[in-house]
Amino acid sequence: MIRRLRRCGHAPGTISPEDQAVVDEFRAMLTALRNPEPWTPGTGSARDVAVRVGPFVERAHTRPGDDHGPDLIAVTLVHPDTPHAAAYLRGRQLGYTGHDWLRCPTTSIVGYWQPGYMQLTHAANGLHLPDDIGMAPAHYALYIEARKRDDSHDGHTLLRLGPYTQPRHAQQDGDRLTAALNGRETALVPGYRITMRFGPLNVSDHQLFTAPHEADAVLLLDAAVASVSS
Repeated sequence: MIRRLRRCGHAPGTISPEDQAVVDEFRAMLTALRNPEPWTPGTGSARDVAVRVGPFVERAHTRPGDDHGPDLIAVTLVHPDTPHAAAYLRGRQLGYTGHDWLRCPTTSIVGYWQPGYMQLTHAANGLHLPDDIGMAPAHYALYIEARKRDDSHDGHTLLRLGPYTQPRHAQQDGDRLTAALNGRETALVPGYRITMRFGPLNVSDHQLFTAPHEADAVLLLDAAVASVSS
């Protein structure tokens, strides 16, 4: 897994800049492994985490949702060079963008992401991310929210739809809700703008969600708006 130097360590002369870069990367990897930055569930940090995928370590974005106490969180794997411009293209080539949000056991998290982990990724070793990475797909949800239009950002959630087991099903209902809201966002509830967002389901709050297969999503939206407008 580790890239090797192209010259013998006992060879005479000054080490080349290329070899020095490899040595520096190796030292950074050892430092990261010996001194992981601990990650704790529920800390709310926006920093990426390092996640074990088989014998490799990958970089992952975290996002609230699909939680089950401290045992599971929702993550999506990203190319280790994120956010550099070329990372998205390389990520597509190596399968990083082929996975949606995943249910990640928190025991698989090494700690916060450090550049020293880069050598331990599939990408650094020229390998395609496997189809089966040992994490189940996350459950998805749609959140319809009413936010005040006075820039105070105050508001509340009108409707939570979920769980969706496939993102395409959530996207279909999301497209229908977006079409239903088109041009009416600021007129449905006086003083508020109605918005919709897509994300992983908060499993711990499952009792707050309406199952999407039980009724038409647009009719549920109309009912939720009517309940606060009356």
